[in-house]
Amino acid sequence: MNLKKLLVSVLMLLTIGNNFGQSRKVADRYFEEFSYVQSAKIYKDLVLLKGDSSKHVLSRLAESYYKNTNTQEAEIWYKKLISNFEKEVGYKELFKYAQVLRSNGKYKESDAILLNLVQTEQGNLNVESIKGDYLSNYSSQEKRIGIRNLAINTPYSDFGGFLLNGKSYFSSSASSGVKNQKIYKWNNQPFLNIYKAEENIQTLEDSEKDTILVLSNVEKLGAPIASEFHESNPVLTKDGKTMYFTRNNSDGKKVRRSNDYVSKLKLYKASYINGYWVNVKELPFNSDEYSVGHPALSPDEKTLYFVSDMPGGYGGSDIYKVAIKEKDVYGEPVNLGNKINTSEKEVFPYVGKDNVLYFSSNGHLGLGLLDIFQSVINEDGTFSLPENLGEPFNSKRDDFSFFVSEDGKRGFFSSNREKGKGDDDIYSFFIYTDSSVCKQIVKGVITDKNTGNPIDATVVQLINEQKELVAETISDELGNYVFKEVSCDSKYNVVASKLDHRSSKSLISLNNVKNKEVDVNLELVPLIVGSQIIIKPIYFDYGKADIREDAEYELENIITVMSNHPELVIRIESHTDSRGTTEFNRTLSDKRAKSTRDYILSRGIDGNRIESAKGYGESVPLNDCIDGKECTEEEYQLNRRSYFYIVEGGEFIKIRQQKEKKRVKRRITESKKSNFLEFLRKNLNAQERSSRSQRNKCFKNEQDCDKDVKKVKINYMD
Repeated sequence: MNLKKLLVSVLMLLTIGNNFGQSRKVADRYFEEFSYVQSAKIYKDLVLLKGDSSKHVLSRLAESYYKNTNTQEAEIWYKKLISNFEKEVGYKELFKYAQVLRSNGKYKESDAILLNLVQTEQGNLNVESIKGDYLSNYSSQEKRIGIRNLAINTPYSDFGGFLLNGKSYFSSSASSGVKNQKIYKWNNQPFLNIYKAEENIQTLEDSEKDTILVLSNVEKLGAPIASEFHESNPVLTKDGKTMYFTRNNSDGKKVRRSNDYVSKLKLYKASYINGYWVNVKELPFNSDEYSVGHPALSPDEKTLYFVSDMPGGYGGSDIYKVAIKEKDVYGEPVNLGNKINTSEKEVFPYVGKDNVLYFSSNGHLGLGLLDIFQSVINEDGTFSLPENLGEPFNSKRDDFSFFVSEDGKRGFFSSNREKGKGDDDIYSFFIYTDSSVCKQIVKGVITDKNTGNPIDATVVQLINEQKELVAETISDELGNYVFKEVSCDSKYNVVASKLDHRSSKSLISLNNVKNKEVDVNLELVPLIVGSQIIIKPIYFDYGKADIREDAEYELENIITVMSNHPELVIRIESHTDSRGTTEFNRTLSDKRAKSTRDYILSRGIDGNRIESAKGYGESVPLNDCIDGKECTEEEYQLNRRSYFYIVEGGEFIKIRQQKEKKRVKRRITESKKSNFLEFLRKNLNAQERSSRSQRNKCFKNEQDCDKDVKKVKINYMD
């Protein structure tokens, strides 16, 4: 390292040291105040800038990201925590690591951890659900589920949704606009209130597939339901005369606290008389020392289900039931047992008309964090093994508060998934039969733009308007790709990408014609041609050598190629047109070459990988625009160019390209296998489910297949 670089490094370290005023105590304070965004930032600085990789800091950093549902970052730091302190980490950390792995799509790694936790008899996990089929057939291929983010959602927390006689009741922390409104310090939002709205069913263009559930004329329930504290989770009897709801432990005006100075949750009951809610009473099994909330009624209204962290449970919060014997007389609360409750958190129960219990949990196997599950309540009061409702109800974030109407076609759930309107949002859903589903085929050929030759092993993705990945495949030896079942009447981006090529995409709009074939051909431009890395021209302002934003964007292709191939060493050459003096053009082009080099180095490329950066001015023209000859702007532009020559490491390019081709094919194949297994899970009827072991055996070893099973596999995989 030369003296100049050493001085720069020292100055950077001094600056970091002077500016870094946070400490572990400050981070801990934010963490304990539930300010997880701030605590994550400071803990991360402690690790990266101060080198504090203690178990305390890594554990708190991982959990801060976990609490904020940033599962990508949480995975990084849980992995480091477990790697550094393998013998010291406990069940909680391992379980949360398994959760974030599932949220990030790494199911095999997650299952391995969960099975190990089962074998060590820690917590309360169900080994059958890990080894077997834990996805519900609720959202099977025979149905299409349309979901919509409700227009009534606010930037605050909105959740719930209970339909009764054309009205919907839900919870929200939306601001009331009142001056000096109380704020809940945990999330810096107003306290929750219960709202009522009118339910409307709208069918657009007389098409069932466009049926949507709309809530309008929103109205907050006033006193005595509303207080200065939290009210939420209303459930009403079918006659609309009794409401059960959750409220902070208070008399409506003054909060009451437990021995550890926390205001717990309690269940309350109110009566509807002559158009008003009156007679608010708390239920007799409440306590100042633990929380009771999230009420739900059985279809016959003889049993009240609720959530509590009372002593004697299995985990953070469990679901209980209590018999409603007569007016204001209740039995003893009964825990639903370890088939439903886990060592983690079970919340938001709801019982459908067919005696199916829906609830949310982060203790059962899911797609990540809180997921919605269903369990059949048997005649003897026992429960079937909970099944995950799958997408679109569940996401990699928190999904909860499920409700479905008696007709089984519409309902609500809540989620803080990405691209919502606020903290938690309410989503409505409609379930359609397969007869209303329109599918089309999107296919095409991927070719080299320079040669017209087909390109194989190109990753082709179908991305919807919400920028979500819908499907993914690869092109074959002839450059062909196909997506067989694409929902109609929607817009998609078809994106093609391959190592050492410039990505290409095309926006398509599908109409409502079933089984129509749509051709989308895409051309890729190779970034490496012969001994050069080829990019579009880099433009500079007249007479200047500063790297402009558009040039930065283009130079990222150079950085990508060099990052993909760490053996490469390049030489940079810059040229100008003939306008200006020879010396001026040579000096200017040399400055531009070196500015280009410096930008590449600033992006983390080692300086030893750029052999030289030199300007040649107007001395090497590509046409006869020289000696003051008047030319068009296009002719001048042809001479204003930069070259990026590969001078070392070129022999490794094809080797790495072949390895990448194999890796991509293997990844897509594994994805198809995973999709096939999910296909089987979602579509086998009761008789087929009994032979699942044979099908799984078939999938692993085709010699064990019978003809019918093998046919199912081949048809789907093709």
